Amino acid sequence: MPVPSPEKVASRDHFPTEDERQTLTRVSDNIPRNAYMIAFVELCERFSYYGTTVVFTNFIQQPLPPHSRTGAGHKDGQSGALDMGQRASTGLTTFNQFWVYVIPLFSAYIADTYWGRYKTVCVAVGIALFGHSLLVMSAIPPVIVHSHGALACFIIALIIMGLGTGGFKANISPLVAEQYKKTKLFIGHTRKGEKVIVDPALTTSKIYMYFYLFINIGALIGQISMTYSEKYVGFWLAFLLPTLAFLLCPIVLWFGKSRYITSPPTGSVLPSAIHILRYASKGRWSWNPVRCYKQLTAPGFWDSAKPSHVAAEKGEEGMPSWMIFDDDWVDEVRRGFKACVVFVWFPIYWLTYNQLNNNLTSQAATMETHGLLNDVLSNLDPLALIIFIPIFDLLLYPAIRRVGLNFTPIKRITAGFFTGAAGMVWAVVVQHYIYKTNPCGYQSSTCVDADGNARPSPLNLWIQTGCKYVLIAFSEIFGSITGLEYAFTKAPKNMRSLVMSVFLFMSAISSAFGEAFVSLYANPLLVWNYAVRGVLAGVAGVLFWLSFRHLDKEEDLLNNLHTGHLVTEKQR
Repeated sequence: MPVPSPEKVASRDHFPTEDERQTLTRVSDNIPRNAYMIAFVELCERFSYYGTTVVFTNFIQQPLPPHSRTGAGHKDGQSGALDMGQRASTGLTTFNQFWVYVIPLFSAYIADTYWGRYKTVCVAVGIALFGHSLLVMSAIPPVIVHSHGALACFIIALIIMGLGTGGFKANISPLVAEQYKKTKLFIGHTRKGEKVIVDPALTTSKIYMYFYLFINIGALIGQISMTYSEKYVGFWLAFLLPTLAFLLCPIVLWFGKSRYITSPPTGSVLPSAIHILRYASKGRWSWNPVRCYKQLTAPGFWDSAKPSHVAAEKGEEGMPSWMIFDDDWVDEVRRGFKACVVFVWFPIYWLTYNQLNNNLTSQAATMETHGLLNDVLSNLDPLALIIFIPIFDLLLYPAIRRVGLNFTPIKRITAGFFTGAAGMVWAVVVQHYIYKTNPCGYQSSTCVDADGNARPSPLNLWIQTGCKYVLIAFSEIFGSITGLEYAFTKAPKNMRSLVMSVFLFMSAISSAFGEAFVSLYANPLLVWNYAVRGVLAGVAGVLFWLSFRHLDKEEDLLNNLHTGHLVTEKQR
């Protein structure tokens, strides 16, 4: 892959002409070192988060092993604690996913308006550490043997951890990309002397690719080590080690405090954005849905709310008092709202991914594991991502650009829908054959012999590979990583945390949708569970592309808008 040398990039001579945009190869710039430091903080946080959540299913679903005070299953037994069954475990883990992704809406507002992203991240880390401490308490031997007390402590810990994790997630993602300051296309040269266009959008995409790589390194190490800690020592250790790893976060944040590039809070800009939307939509609403849609999506919709347009119509004295921004900021707000509309489709996308840590983990337990733990297999998803992300960045994406195909974010997200749907088709086939080959047929998850030992299907659990570790991994690279990139690049500079939180909130909505599928989370309906999700993702992928292909054509224009100006309350 042609990578611009730092000295060549620094001595760039001009921005590309229209002809150069059409003919020169586009490449990404180098990633700043500060971004790697922030990515390491995210690695530690994801180690702690996934290291604990990977054992939640067994902790909630399975019973405490006989005579055990730690929940450890040891070599031949199944680890467990609360004995609440698959529906309860899926319900609580789904609630956790929902809660963690609702909180970013509030923390993003606090960061953009009052504290700034860096301070908000630091406070969120402190809250999450307190929640982790309660989680450890729920699993210590004197507590775990009392299921009601352990459950109460566990649920309180989930709520407090969610406050910290949600506050962290909305702000760490914009913070890492803010370490790269260039925003416009410019001419550069590769180390071989080839003239290229250095594209900040591709650089942002690269930053998020490797940010996601760090996420999955943390997730992989955390999940594997905690699964074996749960199995051979107990849940208290599986919750304690992630807490200790999380303690690295405040250390690295403090060490890099003077090095990070941060955006200060600008006061509340959300009311101004809402005023723009209301003003532009005035007189365009109709009880006729077709007419209403056409009027709200008509060309010039946003132009009517630009100060220059209002001044031309009403004069300077007729301008509203809240119109304290320029035309460029209206264009940025338009772009941000367009991105939020794109995100509205993501809850359907997340329905496929969310199967990894609950139903697909339970599915693995109904097959021959050959000495592996059922929840170890979910670790292969981050392992696959660690392998595939560099391949996509260094080989696949550059090859696509070399042949002249502009694989834009909208195209990549569409591909994410389709690969997620394909993963669910794979899961349907596996579940069908589990039912067909299990000694108890459709009661595969509760099949035991006379001595109480599990009787799994003779199928090898590695047949899940195509679903969990290839198709869903591809789906994450296409959909999830691109969503992070799209949220950052399309948001107004002073609303980045807020737009990022809208993207994350879509995962919360997906978790709420998942609660509607709880009745399918048990035998003999699991085939239908995967099939419905696969159909929804496939249909959504088609509709997504049809809805946003026009944005696909505007990608360069949207990425190269002039930075707008807003006079906030704080500045006044």
